[in-house]
Amino acid sequence: MRLFVCSLFLFLVLMPKGALNDTRKKDGTSLGERVQQLMDTMTKRSVVRLNTDKFKQYVKALPRNYSMIIMFTAMAPQRQCAICRHASDEFQIVANSYRYSQLFSNKMFFGVVDFDEGADIFTSLKMNSAPTFMHFPAKGKPKKVDIMDIQRHGISAEAIAKWIAERTDVHIRVFRPPNYSGTIGLVTLIVLIGGLLYLRRNNLDFLYNRVMWAVLALSFVFAMTSGQMWNHIRNPPFLHKTQQGGVAYIHGSSQGQFVVETYIIAIINGAIVVGMILLTEAANSKTGAGDVGKRRIMAIIGLALVAFFFSLLLSIFRSKAGGYPYSKTDERREIH
Repeated sequence: MRLFVCSLFLFLVLMPKGALNDTRKKDGTSLGERVQQLMDTMTKRSVVRLNTDKFKQYVKALPRNYSMIIMFTAMAPQRQCAICRHASDEFQIVANSYRYSQLFSNKMFFGVVDFDEGADIFTSLKMNSAPTFMHFPAKGKPKKVDIMDIQRHGISAEAIAKWIAERTDVHIRVFRPPNYSGTIGLVTLIVLIGGLLYLRRNNLDFLYNRVMWAVLALSFVFAMTSGQMWNHIRNPPFLHKTQQGGVAYIHGSSQGQFVVETYIIAIINGAIVVGMILLTEAANSKTGAGDVGKRRIMAIIGLALVAFFFSLLLSIFRSKAGGYPYSKTDERREIH
């Protein structure tokens, strides 16, 4: 026992000064250097661009005392990812809002991995779609809940910030850059309407035109029933590229939609209304016996429009709400 104590004493005395501290300093400096490099990068840009080496250095390297919010994307033109550009803009808004807020610290950073710069990262994480938002916690590996469900929540900056708050308790207040296009459009519309009324101030009979007001009212109804308010609130993508390489124009869930989907629904609703108008006019038209053939053609065209487009509308509804009871048989099955 005395021999062991003496040997240990001689080892500590003869060991070069600071050797033990150098080892600890090396580990601590390694982590400190990574954090400092990330802080320096975020002073220049809010999102750190990561390739394979930087991903291993900043995300996979341990120990790590900070979280990373990573967007996996495919921005190259040949990838034809229409949603990636829009998702990148929204992600940048969140990162900028965090960077210039009082919440900014060295506990969380934002990064982006492009497929063409880190294909092996996609392979190692078993990813086959983009864009994907993933949270890498300070301790442990990402879980299933650390991957944002964009099909359910969308890709708006507000939705991303809310998801980040759920994963990290960092509540980011989103600040969007000012967009004056809506104001300019409204002012232009008012000027045009005012100019038209001024030029025709001596003949305002068109204001009593019922057809014009009916068209304007129907246009407003089509916009609202097709989901335009959803687009303004949730900022969904215009369309989506499927895993098979095709393009999806209709969202597969009743909890979401695409921008192009609202246009399709509005056109279908318009075609149904035109068909109903033709049927009504064919039935109420006060024409002579010689115009029976014309009324018959109007009725046939109207019936065809209503039957075809209403069936198409019902098919779209069934594809988005598969669990809806469409018959009493289905209801009995749901009960049992």
